[in-house]
Amino acid sequence: MSNLAGNLAASAARFPERPAIKLDDHITTYAALDAQSSLVAGLLTANGIAPGDRVGLMLPNVPHFPAIYYGILRAGAVVVPMNPLLKAREVEYYLHDSGAKLLFVWPDFAEDAVKGGEAAGTQVIVTDSGWGALLGAQTAAPEVVERSDEETAVILYTSGTTGKPKGAELTHANLAVNAEVTTRTLLQLGPDDIVMGCLPLFHSFGQTCALNAAVHVGACLTLVPRFDAGKALEVIQRDRVTLFEGVPTMYAALLNHPDRAGFDLSSLRCCASGGSALPVEVLHAFEAAFDAIILEGYGLSETSPVASFNHPDRERKAGSIGTPIEGVEMKLVGPDGGDVAVGEVGEIAIRGHNIMKGYWGNAEATAEAIPDGWFRSGDLAKQDDDGYFYIVDRKKDLIIRGGYNVYPREVEEVLYEHPAVAEAAVVGVAHAEWGEEIAAAVALKPGATATAEELIAFVKERLAAYKYPRQVWIVEALPKTATGKILRREVRPPV
Repeated sequence: MSNLAGNLAASAARFPERPAIKLDDHITTYAALDAQSSLVAGLLTANGIAPGDRVGLMLPNVPHFPAIYYGILRAGAVVVPMNPLLKAREVEYYLHDSGAKLLFVWPDFAEDAVKGGEAAGTQVIVTDSGWGALLGAQTAAPEVVERSDEETAVILYTSGTTGKPKGAELTHANLAVNAEVTTRTLLQLGPDDIVMGCLPLFHSFGQTCALNAAVHVGACLTLVPRFDAGKALEVIQRDRVTLFEGVPTMYAALLNHPDRAGFDLSSLRCCASGGSALPVEVLHAFEAAFDAIILEGYGLSETSPVASFNHPDRERKAGSIGTPIEGVEMKLVGPDGGDVAVGEVGEIAIRGHNIMKGYWGNAEATAEAIPDGWFRSGDLAKQDDDGYFYIVDRKKDLIIRGGYNVYPREVEEVLYEHPAVAEAAVVGVAHAEWGEEIAAAVALKPGATATAEELIAFVKERLAAYKYPRQVWIVEALPKTATGKILRREVRPPV
């Protein structure tokens, strides 16, 4: 049985009464989650959904999400996870591009979903107060529809940093193997673990490393619908969370929370960070304050997502994304596609069980991304003598000032060393003489003060003259993606 939904059926058989999903006082056992997914599969069949059909899922982190997610898979259909904050025209694009026949949406986001659904000709089901009655009226479909390894399970739309979002087709094998390897070799999860679910489940990191990983071993996933540092600290203490997974901005927020010391966080044994590079200063400060190690990893939607990690049984190197996970290879290539020397900057290329089938309906983009069996990530990195990789930056974020390459991350690392800085984003701005000039937007820690001039001087002391920012401005907060990743492309200098 290759269907990813088989993992839920297996855990329900082994641990029927164990909590699978928690949301504050609400607990869903594995038996209940399995039964709910069977009713969702019955609902889909009653609505004419056949194996291979695409079904949209536009929900926040609520217990309905896993029930519907596994119900879609159980029926042999393909899940199209969507950010609940999408507007009508974006909803229409996702539905039209994927050819989704049906869309499930949380009531709070129904208005735009219904408009987008109408424009795309897609049926929309709102999971409102009538949801329980709707499910209860269905005939359960307990059988998990058989799917082969290479058949598509999920279409994850990339964030579309260039042009329109593309749908990465992830197979049942891509997702099942990535969850199994992550669970066994990296997170070392077991049924007694409590996993923090504050990463959006519609995103690859939360879906594989939180939801699919927890269900694979029969662990409990405790949900936070919208990340808030104070709420996260409460849940860690209340539910005795053992594994926290987050992006760098979440770690910075937890670390800088004024009431942090008042919470009992002793249950935490391990944390996983991904999504973007974790500033070394944040990593060291967090580990000292929380007495829990952070394992930093790397991956993309197109790689299911985990590609490399700082393995728990090997040396951890601060600032590194570690080494490839089991069954995956990584190398660095130059513009000509040839390998680059150790210590030199190159683009990360990846191959293995985690590489997507391709971009949905876009053979040209697929051929460009995987020209020779190796997926081109668009991320620039260096490798040390021990084979550890270090992200330098996104290829598209590289700043060229007067002919010199400046990697925003290097400048950001220095800004994070300043005691007043909570978040920083370094960008290039057009300049008549140098082509591009270095600029930085900075958010300060609560109660901290610093001037732009002070921050410029701080970096100037620590980096080569062509690297320090000539322009710095202080902001309340930096623009972020739904997963909390800082969006450099939306950072604009004040006019």
